[in-house]
Amino acid sequence: MAYVDLHCHILPGLDDGAATMADTIAHARRLEAAGVHDVACTPHIKRLDFPGVDVARLASLRAEAQRAVDEHGIAVRLHGGGELAHEDALWLGADDLARIAQGPAGARWLLLECPFEGLDDAVAGAVERLQDHGYGVLLAHPERAAAIAGAERRLRSLAAAGVLIQVNATSLLGRHGPAAHAGAVRLVREGLVWCLASDGHPGTRNDTLDRGHEALVRLGLGTRAAALTRDNPRTLLRHGAAAVLPLAA
Repeated sequence: MAYVDLHCHILPGLDDGAATMADTIAHARRLEAAGVHDVACTPHIKRLDFPGVDVARLASLRAEAQRAVDEHGIAVRLHGGGELAHEDALWLGADDLARIAQGPAGARWLLLECPFEGLDDAVAGAVERLQDHGYGVLLAHPERAAAIAGAERRLRSLAAAGVLIQVNATSLLGRHGPAAHAGAVRLVREGLVWCLASDGHPGTRNDTLDRGHEALVRLGLGTRAAALTRDNPRTLLRHGAAAVLPLAA
């Protein structure tokens, strides 16, 4: 199966993901072996924790990484992106937002990080600002938020407003504790999840998206596995937010 991973910290030397180009190449080999042939490069866009990330440099670094991947004969295509912190989403300029947006012209979208502290008014404000700029929003790993159980009404409200939900494969694997695992399973069972992603951090978190597919099958959710790991993320990658139909409840 040709998986599509929309959340991975594979670019080297930027954040808490791949430290070197050698780490990038090693993870690209893992992706290819796992059947992941398209991966979005989503370094943290979070000035507070990663002030050295230069948004204007991401495209050239990604091109350099793609050349290295190609030179090693690895059949993995790197796509642009960034994991945008909600604080930064409230002030980042239009040019920088465009540099980390994904999808085709007229249907662009952004990966917005759900803070581990939970969903609050600031997150809702970040979503509103991005939507006002014409972007769709894919919310990263809300199941990992510490207050997710008390914030489900907010999450459902965001989903009703067109926000798409991304759950980490590693949450389904139990890597982030029982609360995140239970939250991930609940969101998938209730049909609120648009896609899984690895949120891979080469060197420290090497699980690939195929493991999420396997976890869904083990949980009795195999009928949704292809959509969540292949079809839905591919639609978003190729055709953008405007192509996404409302999720069934």
